[in-house]
Amino acid sequence: TRKISLAVARIKKGSKEKLKLGNIKSKRDWGHAKDYVKAMWLMLQQEKPNDYVVGTGKEHSVEEFARMAFSHVGLNYKDHIVIDKKLIRPAEVDSLLADYSKAKKILKWEPKISFNDLVIDMVESDLKYVE
Repeated sequence: TRKISLAVARIKKGSKEKLKLGNIKSKRDWGHAKDYVKAMWLMLQQEKPNDYVVGTGKEHSVEEFARMAFSHVGLNYKDHIVIDKKLIRPAEVDSLLADYSKAKKILKWEPKISFNDLVIDMVESDLKYVE
């Protein structure tokens, strides 16, 4: 995802590069670091150590991330990406989705930051970075 947001920022600032991606149909459970840090802090407040799954419980494809990131800066992702077969992992996991029900029940934790806000935060941060 950082690769995408950084390329979006460079392209928006005038770079003529093409963003090379592999399997843009693969889906991931992307969440915001602020939410995950809160979950870690709550884990550390517990009397006994335990294992928890932390995630959003929602899947989004790499393509969706790219579409939203480019759209945020007024660009069409299809004009700026190239599928590179060398980047497709032979043992690609098509779907990664978290079940954070234990963290919700015991820690009273759930993610607050939406996928849309995550993408915007990343792109905005990278726009500042490339200046």
